[in-house]
Amino acid sequence: MASVCMYFQVHQPFRLRKYSVFDSDARYFDDYHNAEICRKVAHKCYLPANELMLELIRVHDKRFRCAYSVTGVALDQFEAYCPEVLDSFRRLNDTGAVEFISETYYHSLSFLYSRQEFVEQVELHRRRMEELFGQRPQVFRNTELIYNNDVAHVAAQLGYRGVLCEGVDRLLGYRSPNFIYTAPACPRVALLLKNYRLSDDIAFRFGNRGWEEWPLTAEKFARWVNQVNGNGYCVNLFMDYETFGEHQWASTGIFDFMRHMPGAVMEYPDNGFRKPSEIIDAFQPVGEYDVPHLISWADTERDLSAWLGNAMQHNAIAELYKLEGEVKAAEDPQLLAGWRRLTTSDHFYYMCTKYFADGDVHKYFSPYESPYDSYINFMNVLDNLTARARKVAAVA
Repeated sequence: MASVCMYFQVHQPFRLRKYSVFDSDARYFDDYHNAEICRKVAHKCYLPANELMLELIRVHDKRFRCAYSVTGVALDQFEAYCPEVLDSFRRLNDTGAVEFISETYYHSLSFLYSRQEFVEQVELHRRRMEELFGQRPQVFRNTELIYNNDVAHVAAQLGYRGVLCEGVDRLLGYRSPNFIYTAPACPRVALLLKNYRLSDDIAFRFGNRGWEEWPLTAEKFARWVNQVNGNGYCVNLFMDYETFGEHQWASTGIFDFMRHMPGAVMEYPDNGFRKPSEIIDAFQPVGEYDVPHLISWADTERDLSAWLGNAMQHNAIAELYKLEGEVKAAEDPQLLAGWRRLTTSDHFYYMCTKYFADGDVHKYFSPYESPYDSYINFMNVLDNLTARARKVAAVA
């Protein structure tokens, strides 16, 4: 039996406007371009993809099932700029075939720098899931699948039954990612490992005409899934939702592939689809997945170098979290909201100076001419926010 678990990350950051050292305006974020990008991606990806998922759930009588983590900052933008996206997620939720996953509200690196802020952001996100969808998430994923053994222990303390993470070859050794594992000394939390080969066949290689397996058909992919039988029971396909229509344009055939793939998988009698919590219910862990050092799903290294690979990134994030105490002591909701939007990991991703195997990916996502422009702009904003926090403290 091979149970496919499809999980999609839905995220849009609040991008900063151009902010000079002489600027003193407390409006840090580029509302016009954020709205423009959100609406563009909504029409290219979120709306047609949600409609397709709804169609698949209905056509297959709810045997097709999937999961989402929608960041709080994405939800805030949907609410402000395109509420029809929220409505489409509600319709998916109403089917009972969709699970919503927990994560940090601001898609932040707070786990690495402030456990208090991390817990607060996770709780904020969990409450929003309950308010919008009536679901209290049972499964957690940290920002960009950043994970080590400690993440599992904290997730257990917060009451989660499972954690999503990357299946890294150097840590798995001879073992397969297509089983459930646990972290050392943490048997209460199940680990669902991403099958990065099959996930990336869809997310990154699908439209590449130079790929030896191009074109990828639903039938071919279903055969690959079926080959897991005998060496695993869950195929965890984790990817950005923007794969559909944004990263892989509609002209590549990605929507047609997705329309036919579930049926092709279920042509094999024992294969089907399960939500993450259903995978946990259905199967027992087969061993421990020991991750002493931090990993992620980013780039070829599967480490944190996309966000913390150079001195600019380290400096920017250290200065940001150094300000946490002052911002929270100010008890100013607007100030806190601005600071928390700055914790979004994308700001540090834009400062990445990797120009090797993954350089083009970083340049594609960045709104800046260079990583150095990103750093300067971010620090200008942070300097202003610091001055505001200290002014409030002085008055108090």
